[in-house]
Amino acid sequence: MEPIKPKLPSEAVQLYNLFIHGEMSRRAFMDGVQRLAVGGLAAATILEALMPNYALGQQVSRSDDRIKATYETVPSPLGNGSIKGYFVRPVSADTRSETVAKLPGILVVHENRGLNPHIEDVARRFALVNFMAFAPDGLTSLGGFPGDDYKGGQMFSKVDNKKMFEDMAAAALWLRSRPDCTAKIGVTGFCYGGSVSNLLAVRLGADLAAAAPFYGGPPPTEDIPKIKAPILVHHGELDTRLAATWPAYDQALKAANVPHEGYIYPGAVHGFNCDATPERYNKAAADLAWQRTVDWFNKYVRT
Repeated sequence: MEPIKPKLPSEAVQLYNLFIHGEMSRRAFMDGVQRLAVGGLAAATILEALMPNYALGQQVSRSDDRIKATYETVPSPLGNGSIKGYFVRPVSADTRSETVAKLPGILVVHENRGLNPHIEDVARRFALVNFMAFAPDGLTSLGGFPGDDYKGGQMFSKVDNKKMFEDMAAAALWLRSRPDCTAKIGVTGFCYGGSVSNLLAVRLGADLAAAAPFYGGPPPTEDIPKIKAPILVHHGELDTRLAATWPAYDQALKAANVPHEGYIYPGAVHGFNCDATPERYNKAAADLAWQRTVDWFNKYVRT
């Protein structure tokens, strides 16, 4: 029998979100956890429940024989010079015939910590539903994701945001122009990556086939008419600041005649899709959002 997972107060998850987004120092976070260590829950128990467990959240093994994965470096002359990323294809696409089958591509953009193992796992999940996927690392110019989310967040704040966005745009165009790509790509991302998904829809126009941002900020209202790609938006109900941006974005997309859908998932917090952080993860919401995302990309990117 599995041990019963301790029920943490909602304040603990709020503390973690502030901490991991750089709005609270490590000391302040630890002090907050100590204050919440009540009702028989030790501070160490709270920390263990809050911090990422990538092995626990992994759905597709790195060594899964159904995929072929490599690390690729993409030129980014307008950004930081180059950006490295994790590129995944399903093996089945390369064994159907003597030639390599062309596949639609999905760009997977990380949160504000760099390319951690969870985002690589998401890329592998796309390969298993017959897309090629590329997950770029915005921390490339500083040596890449350091293996620790907190350190990754500290590094993230040191990278020029405009240059990092140019890196992401370069990664998207590289994926689209690959000879084994159908020249149709979609983009999805989480938090920072959700915002980038929306901004890439503005930047790429008709060169982007679809976007599915998870809990990302909308683009500037004046830029929304530049969007040509169908947009699928996901927010958690309890992520009130970002969820509150949806009605205005919805209306602006309608005015621009952009096909779109948006969903607010009941009881879900910011980061609800990340199964590597159990206290934020909402399985019902994550499973539904994932299926909707795959269906969206099948409809607009594959056809």
